[in-house]
Amino acid sequence: MGADQPIASAPPSLFAGVEPLEVFVELLADIDLGTSPTEFYDRICEAICRLTTMRRAAIFMADAARRRVRAIGSYGIPFEQLSGIRPTLVNTPIAQRALLEDNVVVVSERIEDAVPPEYAKLLGITTLVCTPLSAGGYAYGVICADRGGGTFELSDGERHLLWTLGKTAALVAAARNVTRQQERMRRLGERLDLAREVHESVLQRLFGVSLALGAEQPLDRAERERCRIEMQEALSDLRRALERPLAPLPPETGTTLAAELDWHGESSVPADLEPLAQSVLAEALRNIAKHADPTRVEVAVSRDDEDFMLEVRNDGARSGSGEPGMGLRLAAFEALQQGGVVESGPVDGDGWRVRLVVPLQQGPD
Repeated sequence: MGADQPIASAPPSLFAGVEPLEVFVELLADIDLGTSPTEFYDRICEAICRLTTMRRAAIFMADAARRRVRAIGSYGIPFEQLSGIRPTLVNTPIAQRALLEDNVVVVSERIEDAVPPEYAKLLGITTLVCTPLSAGGYAYGVICADRGGGTFELSDGERHLLWTLGKTAALVAAARNVTRQQERMRRLGERLDLAREVHESVLQRLFGVSLALGAEQPLDRAERERCRIEMQEALSDLRRALERPLAPLPPETGTTLAAELDWHGESSVPADLEPLAQSVLAEALRNIAKHADPTRVEVAVSRDDEDFMLEVRNDGARSGSGEPGMGLRLAAFEALQQGGVVESGPVDGDGWRVRLVVPLQQGPD
């Protein structure tokens, strides 16, 4: 890895009166839970560049479910140029050092040894600054930034500011993740309440009608009228329930299932099912990480004139992990909203399978 190379430092007065939190609040004020992760982290990168002398910035974070690190936001750099880069602690020693030392690291020599070669060549970097994105003992990722050219060193003031911004960004990201998780739990609670309502009203009425119709003795006029009324009430209850959305549609992700799988073949995923497919894949991989010790994970995607199918299989499932978690249950409700179904269960001894099937109402795209 290259060494720090001092050339020129920014004057201390440059950072006088800077209010980082105010800038963060200004840029994130109109962000809500419907905002895509990329846009959210793009704003953080913008804040970092506005508060420092950096001109370009990118955030790389670990995705525990997919077991990899990827770019999730940028400023001054087209995000599409970063989405294909797959950094690791092995091929990105500048990030490893920043996280281990909890310090801002600056590299001006042999940058291609400090980051993946495609990243260094893509941007034409001469000096790269890497800031840890960590707080409370948790490391979320790093912020890579530069001035768009030229060799430089950081003043003590700017180095400390970048370190502080990394902590602030980590806290903001953690708060957003907690908020989104709470929102998911609330939404799941609503869906379960809906299922309970259907069970307690519609199914109970239909059960009573089925008992009456199954009796050995014929029904008299009053009993038939009672069955008719119960059927009408059941249909009315069901109609009212179905007027409520089963679950919010998965948000747009700004990527594709093919990109998530590093799959370079022709995509079989209908555009309107991309968010749902990615949601099911993410939950399946998250469950594998929590409940299995796999030696292989297989993802199959297929499509014909009638159905789209996504299947995730793994081995090494631990005993006692038979019930799907909250995330997978919510994904199942999301699938129901589009007429599909999510199935999960054991296969082939210690194997486990998650399967999404959605009918294609209008045939292939």
